[in-house]
Amino acid sequence: MPPPACRGLPYLFPAILLLFGCLSGAVNVEKPLQGAKKASYTAGQAIPVSCLNRTVDTGEHITDSQGQLQYVPFPVCNETDRPLELPFGVEKDINCTIASISDPLFHLLEFYIHNDAPLTCRIPTFPPQTRRTIAHSNSAMIPLSPDDHIPLVFALSGTLQLSHLHVSPKLNIILHTSPDMITEDADILAATAYSVPALSSQSTRIVIGDPLTLQLSVRWYSSPLLPPSTTASYGLGGHVHLSTVVYCLLSAGVGVAASLAYFRGVELPRRIKRYGKERLGGGGERGYAFPGGLGAGMNGFGSGVGTGKRD
Repeated sequence: MPPPACRGLPYLFPAILLLFGCLSGAVNVEKPLQGAKKASYTAGQAIPVSCLNRTVDTGEHITDSQGQLQYVPFPVCNETDRPLELPFGVEKDINCTIASISDPLFHLLEFYIHNDAPLTCRIPTFPPQTRRTIAHSNSAMIPLSPDDHIPLVFALSGTLQLSHLHVSPKLNIILHTSPDMITEDADILAATAYSVPALSSQSTRIVIGDPLTLQLSVRWYSSPLLPPSTTASYGLGGHVHLSTVVYCLLSAGVGVAASLAYFRGVELPRRIKRYGKERLGGGGERGYAFPGGLGAGMNGFGSGVGTGKRD
């Protein structure tokens, strides 16, 4: 029989192994959590747009119970039956038709158009319920904070009338991402939206209860800077492009060809004809004739003066 001090050894080793197993598991889980990384949007994934909630009377922003600015979803679009969403990394034209302009929305549009209050919206930098990637297929859902949003301000153009509004429905939306937009590490860096001023005949006249169709042209740039020109890849730099140079060369060639054709077909035959007439003496018809002498006589007396050339 083993001594009393050694009787507990068979139970001690399993306990030690279990303790080491728990510690190693905790370490393996803790390391990925420390290096966890937010997932980014995938190509075509919908990005929701929410806008600052404002009072109808003064246009002041509304805060929640914690004093934070309150954002509400963008009005529902008839085309998708959902609030406005922008597809990540996809350049396209989007129509968003608001079925009926309510009385509160009509008065807010007055603030936006008159620039009394901006149409301040925002988009999440990462998916709304972003997932932190963790090793061994483990993951944790972490909601976004206010710092995880990018402001998107709509500069809406139009005119105010006593009984109605004129709104420029065409807007450009420009978004900037990090250079690695095609990878999983892409981030949305900045965004802006502005109306393209339209002619009065092309603006939309609305009153309370009318529909409003916004025509959005969405463009993405995988850089914090704008390119120098939309045709920079085809030009020679600056404002001189290859098409301009080719146009100038073609214009010069056409001018030279037209001048040569006119000279050889019209001017040259005219000059040859005139030169031939001069050589043949055609100009003698313009001469004057004078008598060879002058003479006068009276009562049998006479005198004469010769004006002819002597031999």
